[in-house]
Amino acid sequence: MTTTWDSDQPPPKRHLTLWGMLRVALRGVLLALFVFGGLVVLLLLRLIERPIFGLHRPITPHITQMVCRAAFWVLGMRFVRRGTPMERRGAVVANHTSWLDIFALNAAKRIYFVSKSEVAGWPGIGWLARATGTVFIRRDRAEARSQTEVFRTRLLAGHKLLFFPEGTSTDGLQVLPFKATLFEAFFDPALRDEIAVQPVSVIYHAPQGEDPRFYGWWGDMSFGAHLLTTLAARKQGAVEVVYHPPLPVADFAGRKALAQHCEAIVRAGHADPRSGLQ
Repeated sequence: MTTTWDSDQPPPKRHLTLWGMLRVALRGVLLALFVFGGLVVLLLLRLIERPIFGLHRPITPHITQMVCRAAFWVLGMRFVRRGTPMERRGAVVANHTSWLDIFALNAAKRIYFVSKSEVAGWPGIGWLARATGTVFIRRDRAEARSQTEVFRTRLLAGHKLLFFPEGTSTDGLQVLPFKATLFEAFFDPALRDEIAVQPVSVIYHAPQGEDPRFYGWWGDMSFGAHLLTTLAARKQGAVEVVYHPPLPVADFAGRKALAQHCEAIVRAGHADPRSGLQ
């Protein structure tokens, strides 16, 4: 018998079993210890790192990367990186499926997220975002110049800035059109000939027998409920992070052309049947 899923509706809410609650408790405690313990270590090291290196962070991003890799060990979820993260200066763009993307993309490569300004005020998540060097922006054309200045400073300092051009998360089975707004900063005269943009496809594989959208977090889905469902899973699936060849910004006429090309590459990587885990 083949199981079918209603593509127009989110996965049904689940009732936790006793074993599910035990898995939530164990994994939740371990995950909190790694995340907030790592945050404490990061902040202490930053007290030394900041006065010596300023904007550069040669030590603390390694803490973030180790914590994110440990998160998948705690979940029992397989993590696979394919392709080669670029070494040259530039930015990274990826499709957006879930809060798990933060762990997956940090585990694969030391990066700094670009996030909407509202996140800075979120309890817990906001603290973590600020501590790890997230760039907060307002999606307002009136602030385009100041945002370009921030991007210029961070990119020329060697920071790999990462953002989600879709502007929202999905069910994990599709890639939405890329918005071109944030690509404009890359065409600043000081950046255009100096940086590249690397497209990345993030692909989730649901646990066997589960809804293919199991890891998707979209629409009005509750973060708390999605977190509990993920922690409670008896068997976990996997996530692949696929790095595609970098695209020199100078090769493109403008932001729309660059955004569309990145979108096409990410979508093709996301749909590639070879992405299935062996």
